[in-house]
Amino acid sequence: MKEPRSGKDSKQPREPVSLKQLAAHLGLDPATVSVVLNDVPGRSIPQKTRDRIKAAARELSYHPNLLARSLRSRQSKTVGILVPELGDGYHTQVMSGIGDYLINAGYFYFTAHHRHKPELIEEYTRMFIARGAQGIIAVDTLLDHPISIPLVAVAGHRRVQEVTNVVLDHHRAAELTLSHLHSLGHRKIAFMRGQPFSSDSDARWKGLVSMAGKLGIAIHPELVVTLTRDISSPELGYPVVQQLLAAGRVFTALVAFNDVSAIGAIRALQDANLRVPADVSVIGFDDIKVSEFTLPRLTTIHQPLEEFGRIAGEHLVGRIQGAAGFREHIAVQPTLIARESTGPVRH
Repeated sequence: MKEPRSGKDSKQPREPVSLKQLAAHLGLDPATVSVVLNDVPGRSIPQKTRDRIKAAARELSYHPNLLARSLRSRQSKTVGILVPELGDGYHTQVMSGIGDYLINAGYFYFTAHHRHKPELIEEYTRMFIARGAQGIIAVDTLLDHPISIPLVAVAGHRRVQEVTNVVLDHHRAAELTLSHLHSLGHRKIAFMRGQPFSSDSDARWKGLVSMAGKLGIAIHPELVVTLTRDISSPELGYPVVQQLLAAGRVFTALVAFNDVSAIGAIRALQDANLRVPADVSVIGFDDIKVSEFTLPRLTTIHQPLEEFGRIAGEHLVGRIQGAAGFREHIAVQPTLIARESTGPVRH
């Protein structure tokens, strides 16, 4: 085995050593070294020998060939995560729950963001499989066909063979949203529809339309705006509310698509010298962390985002390990968080 060169070259990175080279350096059988470095239980190897092996592995910067090990065992313990973007509260909180669970379960994961581009979703899915991923979690990602490894979708909403959907109960969310505003006397309500590429948009809108009919709340087309931009900042909700106000639309409450659009909407209302909630009440959706610190604090529908991630991770690992059977649908319940951005209608 080559020893590191002296002098200037000694600071250069060493060539990786193999298990056989490490064993030869120690004068031990490679099987003994492998047992120690892989913490194989039930082997009676003296502690002094174990310590010597581990010290030599550190000294010589030995790293196991995980790819070779996974090929032998067919267990890469690797998961791929598909997500539209990496910089917004919803996705990062879901990913936090996924990551925490996978770390505790001993799994490694890759993350790829696709900006809702179908060709990237397809490409990244193939790349995950080619790189040995045993399963995939897709967050807010539209999927239309099954794949060859277990897949769990968070907010997927499409029925795809062998794909488990972890979704919020949007009918219950709509009930909480509109019952709250209805109880405060609001009848002239403006609505934001989500972007067509967001997997939650249709389910959320259908829930609102259904619940509005049950409560006798009219949905006026001129008070409905549809978001189109693929951004995750309050700028999402600011211009559409400006357009409503510029057109002279009168409303006492606004149902925003999510929290970031609600924050932008509040700013647009305030810039037009309207008070929230004295003149217009605003309710968001998601309960991202910043919603509790806006001015006013945002009333919103709480999605247990990190819990979404934990459930997705747990179910995927269970399917990979054969400990859990396939479930087509896992529903999660929302709650209303009433803060300062909603109040009684002013007569």
